[in-house]
Amino acid sequence: MLVDRAGGVLWLTLHRPQALNAVTAELRELLIAELTGASADPSVRAVVLTGSGRGFCSGADLRSGAPGAGPPIAGDVERMLRNGVQRMIAAVLDCEKPVLAAVNGTAAGVGVHLALACDLVLASDQASFVAAFARRGLVPDGGGAYLLPRLVGPQRAKELLFFGDKLSAADAERMGLVNLVVPGEELEKTAREWAERLAAGPTRALAMTKRLVNASLESDRATAFAAEATAQEVNMTTADAPEGVRAFVERRPPRFEGR
Repeated sequence: MLVDRAGGVLWLTLHRPQALNAVTAELRELLIAELTGASADPSVRAVVLTGSGRGFCSGADLRSGAPGAGPPIAGDVERMLRNGVQRMIAAVLDCEKPVLAAVNGTAAGVGVHLALACDLVLASDQASFVAAFARRGLVPDGGGAYLLPRLVGPQRAKELLFFGDKLSAADAERMGLVNLVVPGEELEKTAREWAERLAAGPTRALAMTKRLVNASLESDRATAFAAEATAQEVNMTTADAPEGVRAFVERRPPRFEGR
């Protein structure tokens, strides 16, 4: 994985282009460590996740993690998923900094879910999304059956998961899976612009907003309203909240420091 920092933005590039950036155990652990570290690092105020070469991420690298020749042991697959790709997806969802996916090419299998777990998704017009689990006789993993219904509703999610057809970037945008599709040559520039806007924002307020939105999908109204009030109470203790109010009163752009 390539790691770069620029202006408060942490760039994480999956870098196995010869395998369309298929995720190995090593790459998964590197990604989890970087996202976990970003939450606690005040110098990181936004994260961009992208891929090298023609692919964004072609899913789990099945060749690197092929099961042994011995008889299967009950619970092995469940433990593998719980301790593996589910931790990776959770690391994206739980990161306290905004995570922007810049999908430069093919996203397949758990690569689709890795992109969709991000807070915002930009895609090249050459990108595609293929949730191909059923075509291989598999159940979706990496949170697919959790993420997709929340983004497109249960009927459309089942269509995507049952058939496993390739979805173009334009169709993904129409469905609401992608925020914006841009020409391939403009993807990095657009991702940089969006990430810099996020990095210039009120970092703690964005973290709490992310948590509220994610939790709202599983909360009743009373719980969501209570969480909102508590988050606003906590947020008012940050330096950025009064700065935002002062800037509004003084009719000037705010100067957020991320604390």
